[in-house]
Amino acid sequence: MRIAIVLNTSWNIYNFRQGLVQSLLQEGHQIIAIAPYDKYSEKLVEMGCEYKPVKLQNKGSNPFKDLQFTWQLFKIFRETSPDIVLQFTIKPNIYGTFAARLLNIPVVNNVCGLGTVFLRKGLTSLVAKLLYKLAFWFPEKVFFQNEEDLKLFVEKRLVDYKITDLVPGSGIDLNKFQPQEKPTKNKEFTFLMIARLLYDKGIMEYVEAANILKNKGIEARFQILGAVEEDANLGVSQKIVEQWVENGIIEYLGTTDDVTQYIAQADCVVLPSYREGTPRSLLEAASMAKPLIATNIAGCKQTIDHGVNGFLCEIKNSYDLAHQMEKMYKLPSEKLQAMGKASRKKVEREFDERFVIKKYLHTIAEIAQKRNIAYA
Repeated sequence: MRIAIVLNTSWNIYNFRQGLVQSLLQEGHQIIAIAPYDKYSEKLVEMGCEYKPVKLQNKGSNPFKDLQFTWQLFKIFRETSPDIVLQFTIKPNIYGTFAARLLNIPVVNNVCGLGTVFLRKGLTSLVAKLLYKLAFWFPEKVFFQNEEDLKLFVEKRLVDYKITDLVPGSGIDLNKFQPQEKPTKNKEFTFLMIARLLYDKGIMEYVEAANILKNKGIEARFQILGAVEEDANLGVSQKIVEQWVENGIIEYLGTTDDVTQYIAQADCVVLPSYREGTPRSLLEAASMAKPLIATNIAGCKQTIDHGVNGFLCEIKNSYDLAHQMEKMYKLPSEKLQAMGKASRKKVEREFDERFVIKKYLHTIAEIAQKRNIAYA
């Protein structure tokens, strides 16, 4: 089969869907990777994919540009003739479905998270929900990454429950993200937050919690790893980040192609996000046997058994976040190790990427049979 995979960045395909792509290639399928060009686009070609670039405005909602994106996908689908299209993230899910429908190509969508569309009210949110409702009439299957998101879409009648299913996030490669020897906690306890510097990721709560703990005399390091994004006032400006660093509140680590080196050196990974699908950063940290702290909200809470492999905190509450971080800070090395081991076991039990790949292979085979398409 010829299978198209559509995403908002080539980086995303390479880093989060590489296992799926490799499994499909091993099954004998031809893969068409469709995403904006970046330095990872060539890596997709090296993997054995056929690559097709598109222009996509990830942030905001410009009807003209979104229509252009739909037209680009329509032309690529018409040119490459995929037997099935797999799509991830909001705009590919919506506009890719419209484009594929015009050509009668079956679609499988994956709602990776609800993002600002559901967190903030306004015209943009209303339009996005309407577009979801229109687009999700047509997919063969829509995967969700947590039960709360699935339930919300069904309750708001944005999707028919009959075509939905759950997957454990993007899954995690247990061989790539392995525990590394670190027998005791750091002399200066190290907290690490891995996320784009967006307000909805809880960046302000993390910084405020760090300040609270420093004012209490707690000697710890508070690190942030992720890209600064100032678009549409959704993220913290570079100037503010520099002020935090100058004031000694946080350490900003920038971005990296090798997140494992930073996770390995951390004592605890923190994500006080407002809403997630299933956060990749927590899965990576858990797979490397790190204790976690995250908000008790959809997406985050399924990665943590409170008191077993980490702590859950209240959403948008920097004081409770600081309280949970202080609890973690005061744990002896033996307890931290036990929490880390529990994280690894939880990932092995619930979030192995093989679970995700198995569901996709099964779904693709079902669609091939239904549509009378040669499977390979």
